[in-house]
Amino acid sequence: MSDILTLIQERRSVRGPFDPERPVSLSDLQQILEAARWSPTAHNMQNFEILVVDSKEVLARLGDISSPASEVFIRENYDQLSFSEEELLQKKVGILGTMFPAAWRTPGAKFDEVARESGPSFLRDTIKDSPTVLIVTYDSRKRAPASEGDVLGFISLGCAMENMWLVAQSLGIGCQIMSVFSGNTVEKETRRILGIPEYMRTGFAARLGYPVASAFKYVRVRRNVEDFAHHNRFGAKLTAVDVAPNAQR
Repeated sequence: MSDILTLIQERRSVRGPFDPERPVSLSDLQQILEAARWSPTAHNMQNFEILVVDSKEVLARLGDISSPASEVFIRENYDQLSFSEEELLQKKVGILGTMFPAAWRTPGAKFDEVARESGPSFLRDTIKDSPTVLIVTYDSRKRAPASEGDVLGFISLGCAMENMWLVAQSLGIGCQIMSVFSGNTVEKETRRILGIPEYMRTGFAARLGYPVASAFKYVRVRRNVEDFAHHNRFGAKLTAVDVAPNAQR
């Protein structure tokens, strides 16, 4: 148990560049995909198809796709930012504002001003020379039974994502989830380049690779268990004393 918990605790989103000349081996890719294969899915639908993209030519074509900043993302992202490590450590949730361009962390800024200051953006800025990109798609014609908006289906995609991420972590392979691939403009162009059928939608993509020595480091925070766990009744906090009897079984 300690091994899997350590792996979970050490898992991190690698936002820095990967070494483009160090490919992810086929055997490692097979293990990562095997993890997705055994992920739990609603009603065992296994409603996903994964595209492995490791051709430099194809990655370059994907990199040329324009990926303009989302006004909704910038506006809603601001509420999750802390502006110092001390603030982030105190909140225990959210992310450090310095991870984003200055224009993206100015409250009240008009979107056209933000877009102008940020300049043109392309998918290559997100992919960052990664040797391998996984694009996880799902069949939009299907949904888990009685699941409004296919919430259970999306939870299933999250399970596949976590399984692959943890196996990548265990293999020493860096991973970063890229939600930009599900945006309308990027998804449309990705579909065209990769020949993805119209009914298949993109859930997310993940860049895989080996971080370079100067990989970006950042503060990671989590709430304590007693901050979110409740015992028998909402608001009644779970304490170490409460847990101990069960732990001895």
